Amino acid sequence: MNTPLYLFALCALAGCTVGPDYTGAPPVAPHSLQAGHLAHDTATPGRAGAIARWWQTLGDRQLDLLVSQALAHSPDVAEAQARVRQARANLQSEVAAGRPKLSSDAMLLRMRSPDTSDFGFDGTGRGPLSLYLAGFDASWEVDLFGGTRRAVQAADAQAQAAGANLADAQVQLAAEVVQAYTDLRDRQARLALVDATLAVEQQALGLTQQRLERGVASQLQFEQVLTQAQNTQAQRLPLQTQLIEAQDELALLCGLEPGELDNRLAAAAPLPQVPAQVPLANPAALLKARPDVRAAERQLAMRTAQVGQQQAEWFPKLSLTGDLSFSAADPGHLLRNANGTWLALPRLSWNILDFGRVRAGVENAEGSRDEALAHYQGVVLNALKDADVALARYGHQRQNAVLLAEVQASAERAAGLTRQRYEAGTASTLDWLDAERTLYDARQNRIGADAQLLKDFTALHKALGMGWQVAAVTTAQHG
Repeated sequence: MNTPLYLFALCALAGCTVGPDYTGAPPVAPHSLQAGHLAHDTATPGRAGAIARWWQTLGDRQLDLLVSQALAHSPDVAEAQARVRQARANLQSEVAAGRPKLSSDAMLLRMRSPDTSDFGFDGTGRGPLSLYLAGFDASWEVDLFGGTRRAVQAADAQAQAAGANLADAQVQLAAEVVQAYTDLRDRQARLALVDATLAVEQQALGLTQQRLERGVASQLQFEQVLTQAQNTQAQRLPLQTQLIEAQDELALLCGLEPGELDNRLAAAAPLPQVPAQVPLANPAALLKARPDVRAAERQLAMRTAQVGQQQAEWFPKLSLTGDLSFSAADPGHLLRNANGTWLALPRLSWNILDFGRVRAGVENAEGSRDEALAHYQGVVLNALKDADVALARYGHQRQNAVLLAEVQASAERAAGLTRQRYEAGTASTLDWLDAERTLYDARQNRIGADAQLLKDFTALHKALGMGWQVAAVTTAQHG
């Protein structure tokens, strides 16, 4: 076989790609990922856009602004975005590595020979000489066995994984903002309740003081009323501290300094109310699209491609190098054929004896692939657990909130009747205070139940991986 035919045969092998082809992640818990298993009574059909911006279903304009600000300015999201840019740049680099390389250079050489007459030689030094040179170099490593193609596949999967990690950062951030905002409004509601209850207890304390002065109340009754008022007053300081913590947490999530949101969030506002029905559409389909699940699957694809990338090191490498250069003393004659030189150099190299280095690299890549597979399986199972628990907790907490609302209504009726009896003189001050304390506890429990329901609502959307923006995770196109 002559050399041209031999090279042609090698080039024909360029369509060969060694290593395992990635056909998708293996199924994990297929029965649990059916819509019928995860579709609890909390799930109802909903539009994809509304689901992606699930916090907008709460109808709180201030919360919408905070989430938007956090997504735009959070350092965590900015860090994930930077990783996406790095991964995309790496992909473009790998794509370019498989293409021919062409470089050019131009030089001007000026030279003067020395005067040799002083050394007994005839003649004198010549004046400056000029030499113009220009050249072009081209090289290309033919991807005979697909090592470069596997590298591009791995870089593409890595870029997609970085995009999924960015989406996961958005999901986590949106949920954290809603939870911090819930804490803020919860503390404000509790503070308002403490102040309202304290006003009633101060009124009871004044009335008891008057009765003590008239001799119709004992010192013990006065001390009991005073103690209850002091206990209520003592609850203000911890709530105020927690309120500051919630404000600072929101500022941090939004990429702001502590205290920058204080004036904006100083006015108390009620807790956002969760919708009567949660538009989750198909929970199983949402779970499969959960960003951390997609990131783990893309990592598995990357590790699989890297196995083939390492296996390609077992086979020969063919590189083609060419050079075309011109040189002349006159720049006008530089590009004449007579002044040109060309060189074509096909080079075949094969690392025949490497003492197991390639095998070790392949085994390392296979181990990384198996690790990625186990990680993917763990992520899917953990996502299933999160979703199932979140669906159950939200459903149960919604029922609990309804029950505690009924308890509060009953306590309000009892407190009203006891107050009427107290004003009519048929109930004691302690009876009145006991009824007010029961009402206070019922209202506290109701506030806590509503806040927990909102947090479980948030945890449900977080568990299903909702809240990321499609435009933020689009991978770069490559040729």
